[in-house]
Amino acid sequence: MDESKLSLKQAQFEFARHIRNPAQNPAPDGIEDRRMGIYRELFYNNIEGFISAAFPVLRSISQAPYWHSLVRDFLSVYRAKTPYFIEIAQEFLNYLSHQRASTEHLDDPNFILELAHYEWVELALDVAEAEIPVATTFPNQALMSCSATVSPLVWCLTYAYPVHRIGPNFLSEHTLQIPPEQPTHLIVYRNRQDDVGFMEANAVTLRLVQLIQSSPERKIKDHLEVIAAELQQPLSEGFFNHAQTLLHQLHRLDIVLGFSCIPTMKAN
Repeated sequence: MDESKLSLKQAQFEFARHIRNPAQNPAPDGIEDRRMGIYRELFYNNIEGFISAAFPVLRSISQAPYWHSLVRDFLSVYRAKTPYFIEIAQEFLNYLSHQRASTEHLDDPNFILELAHYEWVELALDVAEAEIPVATTFPNQALMSCSATVSPLVWCLTYAYPVHRIGPNFLSEHTLQIPPEQPTHLIVYRNRQDDVGFMEANAVTLRLVQLIQSSPERKIKDHLEVIAAELQQPLSEGFFNHAQTLLHQLHRLDIVLGFSCIPTMKAN
């Protein structure tokens, strides 16, 4: 390699290392510190701004020294795989899942990874390019013999912590040193108005949506039979009635979109 190209490449590496972690990496020779300061400030403020916007709850519950230490560590130790600003949030989540999780940080809240994941899911759904298909009307009869489809903009999630409730006010009353006894089940979705919302669900509701997602060709009755077997409970009329009410709610929220029903034959 040409010596001039080698020296330029070396200078570029020194420049990048310095603005990522100026405390541990000296600036390249021959550049006025005032000028380097402008680069340092622009780089940090841009990245920190994107992370704050993507994780507003995590930012709101973090004291400034802790937050800036967290962002600086992300810049120092993590190597992003994408040049796109819109994907910085996913890179930050990857950092929390791998680099941060592999080392001990006593000042990290126990729920940091789950909260960050929940906030990232909201962002991912907000920018997702998938479109909601045209919905069918809710069948008033013979619902159990129908199959159903779930929107492509639906995520079924289970967390140890109540991530949808965490915020400054909630943490003023709850320490969350250990997870609650019961996990938190959430269905996060984007509706036809492009609004991202969530539905707090129980394990049965979450399981039903997951079964419809994985096997949309199967009848609703088949899904309910699977759930009843898993619960070791018989299928009852009350179980079917509850399922119909639930599916009606899921349909209104644009979580369950379509129904395909076999028409019943009328007697002559």
